[in-house]
Amino acid sequence: MNNIDEKQRLVSIQNIVKDYKSGTEILHILKGVSLDIPEGSSVAVSGRSGSGKSTLLNILGGLDRPDAGSVVVGGTEITGLSESSLSSYRSRKVGFVFQFHYLLKDFTALENVMIPAYMAGMGKKDALERARVLLGDVKMDERLHHFPSQLSGGERQRVAVARAMVNNPDIILADEPTGNLDPVNSLAVAELLYAGAEKWGKTLIVVTHEERVAERAGVRYTLDAGVLRKTDLPEDRR
Repeated sequence: MNNIDEKQRLVSIQNIVKDYKSGTEILHILKGVSLDIPEGSSVAVSGRSGSGKSTLLNILGGLDRPDAGSVVVGGTEITGLSESSLSSYRSRKVGFVFQFHYLLKDFTALENVMIPAYMAGMGKKDALERARVLLGDVKMDERLHHFPSQLSGGERQRVAVARAMVNNPDIILADEPTGNLDPVNSLAVAELLYAGAEKWGKTLIVVTHEERVAERAGVRYTLDAGVLRKTDLPEDRR
């Protein structure tokens, strides 16, 4: 666990354990994972497929519950919240970027980004304006009124990045956000994701198997056989 001042700590993960039953076998996915994450930082977690990266992210996002341990975000232990409170936590405190964009096909890029803010209670005018600003951040100014079917894979993922930030969440959780993209678009989307989090002061946690995407993070970890280990940064980043 990192030595982080209590005032700076946004996320505290303590001894998280997660098992799954497969037939008669018990799969130990996470084995006492602990991690402190300061506010405004960027963290990348790498590891082989099936290493538990997405499970850890889902627990942090309130999409799954651990079998043991605790997750505290902004002073609130989310592992003890009710389902309704978890739903509120996800919509107001967390922005998600997944490997697949999950854009609504019958709505434009602008509408896809503004809808979560509008549904959370923001006025329509304000929600549209915030969506325009965020889409500008991801270089989609000229594609505001295009539908997902009219956008490339990289453009769709850029819209998904903007949507993740529209409710002004404390944390952005990105699960293989560039996994479906070619190398050029992968790096472009990753850079926009990191730059957006830095601009808006968001804490970014990225799960990725792509080395060049992980390298952009301020702190790196590797998850292997359910155990989390810190990864040294390249010498020019130390």
